[in-house]
Amino acid sequence: MDFSVPTEIQEMLAKVRQFLHDDVYPLEAQFINGRFADLVSALEEKRARVREMKLWAPQVPAEFGGVGLAFMEHAMLSEELGRTPLGHYVFNCQAPDAGNMEILAEFGTPEQQERFLKPLAAGKIRSCFAMTEPDCAGSNPVWMNTTAVKEGDEYVINGHKWFSSAADGAAFAVAMVVTDPDAEPHRRASQIIVPTDTPGYQFVRNIPVMGHAGDGWPSHSELRFENLRVPAENLLGEQGAGFAIAQARLGPGRIHHCMRWIGICERAFDCMCQRAAERDLAPGDKLGTRQSVQNWIAESRAEINAARLMVLQAAWKIDNEGAKAAREEISVIKFFAADVMMKVVDRAIQVHGALGVSDDTILQYFYRFERGARIYDGPDEVHKSVIARRALKGYGVAGT
Repeated sequence: MDFSVPTEIQEMLAKVRQFLHDDVYPLEAQFINGRFADLVSALEEKRARVREMKLWAPQVPAEFGGVGLAFMEHAMLSEELGRTPLGHYVFNCQAPDAGNMEILAEFGTPEQQERFLKPLAAGKIRSCFAMTEPDCAGSNPVWMNTTAVKEGDEYVINGHKWFSSAADGAAFAVAMVVTDPDAEPHRRASQIIVPTDTPGYQFVRNIPVMGHAGDGWPSHSELRFENLRVPAENLLGEQGAGFAIAQARLGPGRIHHCMRWIGICERAFDCMCQRAAERDLAPGDKLGTRQSVQNWIAESRAEINAARLMVLQAAWKIDNEGAKAAREEISVIKFFAADVMMKVVDRAIQVHGALGVSDDTILQYFYRFERGARIYDGPDEVHKSVIARRALKGYGVAGT
């Protein structure tokens, strides 16, 4: 296995890193302390710069207006973008839009791609993904209560969704719904495209996360579908293929998240080292001379490096053998990288003292909004159970 990075990719990453530092970091204070809606104009200027750099929608195939990077290349870019909460948005590869673009490109009809994918890839609209429900455990992806009943050439949808990220202002939702309750569990659900201006679509609220409800793209919403009717041609893929499409979306999506978390780690690591080098405990007595701080720095460096190699190896396997072959690697990195991120951010906050928990640093934002990393796309405990069962099966342990 060759982990060398081609020269052109190294140059691209260096260009992106400089652009983020010069053009995007300065917007973070307004992002943290203000409304997203008030920042959209400034972000559109940065997005225009990204288009000029020819790095717009890097994960999208060129035929739909993107760059069409290979999976591992996009993983490395995702790390750079993850250094700032605005990075992926500025490059139009932010969740949940990135995942929706991927499944529309793979499973969408030409008509669906024309109506939904192309404007989404062009950054003219946003979307959301409505899967999680308040009354069903998110750790059980085959259990949900939202239904879609086919009546003639329409589906009638009824149900209750929440934590539908970025639904505030989205033009459409990709909804996971039960279309055949009597089928075997993995064939009960389908995915249907729901324009948000459809009668019966109800935006209930943005759910406060640790005290912040947010607005626009960086928000998580509660939705209701009440006798909502959409044309049957809004079905994404085949009826009953909802779980399979979700897996196709979530597997690669976990790589995107993990590399974004590595970027967060690197940003927090930079902050931690800079604070340790500059902060005086007394005249001429630097914080970085303390052994506890040095241990935190050393442990963080080792853990970040290990997590990065694990994620890149999983991305390499997806590129070369497909997402299905990399299922075990994806589960491992999901819980490992999330844990490393939280440790590194926590250490960086501790090194900053009271400043670390204030809104004067980016660290508190990472701490608040990335705690969910150990929950969404499968909680840590589920992924650990998957790995353990597969390992024990080889030893003949019953019930695995």
